[in-house]
Amino acid sequence: MTGLEKIKSQILDEAKAAADSKIAEAKAKADEIVAQAEADAKKISETIAHKSELDTVNYKERTASSIDLQRRTKLLAAKQEMIQNVLDKAYQSLESMNEEEYFGVLLKLLARYALPQDGEIFFSAGDLQRMSDDFKNAVENTARDKGGSLKISAEERKIENGFVLAYGGIEENCTLQAMFDEKKDELSDKVYHILFA
Repeated sequence: MTGLEKIKSQILDEAKAAADSKIAEAKAKADEIVAQAEADAKKISETIAHKSELDTVNYKERTASSIDLQRRTKLLAAKQEMIQNVLDKAYQSLESMNEEEYFGVLLKLLARYALPQDGEIFFSAGDLQRMSDDFKNAVENTARDKGGSLKISAEERKIENGFVLAYGGIEENCTLQAMFDEKKDELSDKVYHILFA
């Protein structure tokens, strides 16, 4: 081999060695990048899987909570409907009393709401027509017992039942519906405790 060929061969060998070194270095760098990418992908995958598990658990909890809220809402509505039915039937039983019971209830209401003043009491047209003299006397006596007096007005009021008391221009609605409405919360509580306690 001549000197020129030796130099040429040496240059080629050095170039090959340098190229092999660069290739090995590039391959090592590529392997490092791939390993890092795999590690990052695994980490991201684990994070996504964990978030997915948490989302699933949260969704199940929200669904269970929503179902429970709907159940409780429907149960409350059913209870309120039952209570209202009982109150409606109680009011209907008041409306269907015979005359003696009805006027007896009116006297009890009067004893409760009459004031120790001079006033006037108003009834519906139907009550004025069917009212007995005994009841009229009982109204006067009840007012007197309270320290006042009541004049039964001939003026008819457009009410279904009960009466309206008037003292000095101030009126007190003592219809059965008004009394019932006034005590509705108290009655609802009592019915609730009877039915559900």
